[in-house]
Amino acid sequence: MSHAPLSATALQVRLEALARFTDVPGEMTRLTLSPAHKAAAGEVARWFAAAGMAVHLDATGSVVGRYEGTRPDAPALIIGSHIDTVRNAGIYDGNLGVVVGLAVVEELNRTNTRLPFPIEVFAFADEEGVRFPSTLTSSRALAGRFDPATLEHRDADGISRREALIAFGVDPAAIATASRAEDARAYVEVHIEQGPVLEKLGLPLGIVTAIAGATRAQVRVSGEAGHSGTLPMELRHDALAGAAEMVLAAEKRAQGEPGLVATVGTLSMPGGAVNVVPGAVQFSLDVRAPDDPQRNRAFADIEARCREIAAARGLCVTLEVGYDAAAAPCDAGLQAALAEAVADVGAPVHHLPSGAGHDGLSLNGVMPIAMLFVRSTNGSHNPREHAAADDIALAAQALHACVLWLAAA
Repeated sequence: MSHAPLSATALQVRLEALARFTDVPGEMTRLTLSPAHKAAAGEVARWFAAAGMAVHLDATGSVVGRYEGTRPDAPALIIGSHIDTVRNAGIYDGNLGVVVGLAVVEELNRTNTRLPFPIEVFAFADEEGVRFPSTLTSSRALAGRFDPATLEHRDADGISRREALIAFGVDPAAIATASRAEDARAYVEVHIEQGPVLEKLGLPLGIVTAIAGATRAQVRVSGEAGHSGTLPMELRHDALAGAAEMVLAAEKRAQGEPGLVATVGTLSMPGGAVNVVPGAVQFSLDVRAPDDPQRNRAFADIEARCREIAAARGLCVTLEVGYDAAAAPCDAGLQAALAEAVADVGAPVHHLPSGAGHDGLSLNGVMPIAMLFVRSTNGSHNPREHAAADDIALAAQALHACVLWLAAA
């Protein structure tokens, strides 16, 4: 590459090059273990090798590059993010962290700098959880927490994760070998913020204090279906009206507590029709907070309120929790190192929690984790997400400074 690795131009060129690998022409869709993902992984592997790293695919399909230090037996500093995307995504979510990690190693290699520990850069294969009904399998494997049951999960075409891994060219029987639970120094990830906080404050970078824990449930409300014209209002057991009150109750519970959010993202009415009083409704509930007791209290309160609403309306309600992840606090020492580095590159130091989940959730309790956010506009998971090239370059320079700071320390 003709441009300096940490320059805005070099980083933007890499992001745009990676965006060419898509399963749907005209949009950025690269689901885990798809043909576009395999092609992108091949390109990333070539970039890693050119930067002086030894490269391999792990058994989950992640691209792993290792840049040796002066003490190869020392625990490695892991820098990573993911290259799978949601459907019709932007080009920054996940990809930015891989490109920035690569740029840091390129700069070390360019200046013939070796650190007292190895650096490994991971381009995780499965973070978004779109193709299969399970997610974070790559980082869970890294943490030694991979659940073999997820190998049997199937996508919309009936292809199992096991079959997709074999087609990708890796051996799912070797997933246990991907664990670095015993020999990793720390994990650091650079990612777009995905929210409006940094943009609103006019800040290019933010140091993450914790990744929010999340509880997700499917809520089923049962009433009695009836004819919309003949069933008197006072005799109705309208499941949708009850569900609507529950949705608003969840919203109200989350208001006024910093860091706490509650979201209903899907709602369906089996057998619904314009002239039928709804007899059954199902909706999703997603409660998140960077503090686990706060999240648990809020979920319990919402559940209790749903049951009160159901009882008052003559309905039945069930809440089935399908996902429950503890919050992942970021390491205080690594936060301090990132703060030093951010100040060194001339950016204001600001700390904030992450409301979105990341691979660090899988690694919590296994190794120290840290995250650096880059200001983004238009959120994420859509084609309009955007991070300015100058902000990305600042993040790369800060990460490089942080790595050198850790080496000196």
